[in-house]
Amino acid sequence: MFHQPKAVWAVGFACVIAFMGIGLVDPILKPIADQLGASPSQVSLLFTSYLAVMGVAMLITGVVASRIGAKRTLLIGLAIIIVGASLAGSSDTINGIVGWRGVWGLGNALFIATALATIVSSARGSVKQAIILYECALGLGIAAGPLIGGELGSISWRAPFYGVSVLMAIALIGTALLLPGTPRAARATSLADPFRALRHRGLLTVGITALLYNFGFFTLLAFTPFPLDMTARQVGLVFFGWGLALAFSSVIVAPRLQRRFGTLPSLMVALGGLSVILAVMALYTDNKTVLVVCVVVAGLFLGVNNTLVTETVMKAAPVERGVASAAYSFVRFGGGAAAPWLAGKLGENVSIHAPFWVGAVAVALSVGVLATGRRVLAHVDSEVEDESALERAQDEALFVTVGD
Repeated sequence: MFHQPKAVWAVGFACVIAFMGIGLVDPILKPIADQLGASPSQVSLLFTSYLAVMGVAMLITGVVASRIGAKRTLLIGLAIIIVGASLAGSSDTINGIVGWRGVWGLGNALFIATALATIVSSARGSVKQAIILYECALGLGIAAGPLIGGELGSISWRAPFYGVSVLMAIALIGTALLLPGTPRAARATSLADPFRALRHRGLLTVGITALLYNFGFFTLLAFTPFPLDMTARQVGLVFFGWGLALAFSSVIVAPRLQRRFGTLPSLMVALGGLSVILAVMALYTDNKTVLVVCVVVAGLFLGVNNTLVTETVMKAAPVERGVASAAYSFVRFGGGAAAPWLAGKLGENVSIHAPFWVGAVAVALSVGVLATGRRVLAHVDSEVEDESALERAQDEALFVTVGD
């Protein structure tokens, strides 16, 4: 799985940097609120604008990539992220930061949807192995984001934004040099293709499941720094532990659970575990030790969910992978964009416990939604068994070759 072309590693490195953007701002949410006189719900708009623009922009990723090629789409996405991040760091108002964070989301949409399809099509081995590589990059990026954000945020809340711009510039150069030119698709994708893809019940079921799960995910990510009430560096370290747990379970735990229990049962257990964690956080919001432990443990459940959902999306409907990714991401990010803002509002106007209760209920509902699609998604596990048999055959062939 790790013997891949240089192009895959170049895109994978860029993915690590891109996914840093999710957790990078986490440690600086409270410092931004304190220094700019903003409320938690206003600061949470940094997530909302990012996710809303990214979700809607996912609809055009296939249209753009199929007309100008994957490589150019990736480079344009990286360039937009560089501009959005650097201008967000230069803003003096919360509305300015929120606006440029939305531009950042546009670049991320063009990059992430295309990157997943590029890695899956370019990597050696099975689809499952390619997705594990992608999720490994996601986990590393999510883990490194809060750590770098916390360290740079201890200098200034602007520093993490500038740091992303520099790292993205390195990723852009690496992608430009190492990724071969990619031709246009044989058939140009239309804006209607993602909506047509959502007619397949399996893909729609996974999308709605992810939307509800995102309410819990982004409640944890966007609101927890406020009851933690720690320094930027301390919050960064807490979410670094969360990211490491997520990366570990994405790459190590998820495949083993999938082989042992099946994709959908493993997903439902992971979602149920996350719901329980959020309920515990709702009960013990005033206890910082409990919050820290719950954040890190939540990473284990989130990692399993991320890997298995991504693989399920790639196989849920008989459509092109790029179209499936765009349709799923539109529902997931577009619908989940309200979660960070809602969490801030509930924390301000209801109680500090309310955001976590809402997140716990939303994730619990996602288990029910996924259960309704067991029949239409049953083929996912049969394909996993076929891929596992192929991998075993490849391993045996390699063993015989080495033995000879």
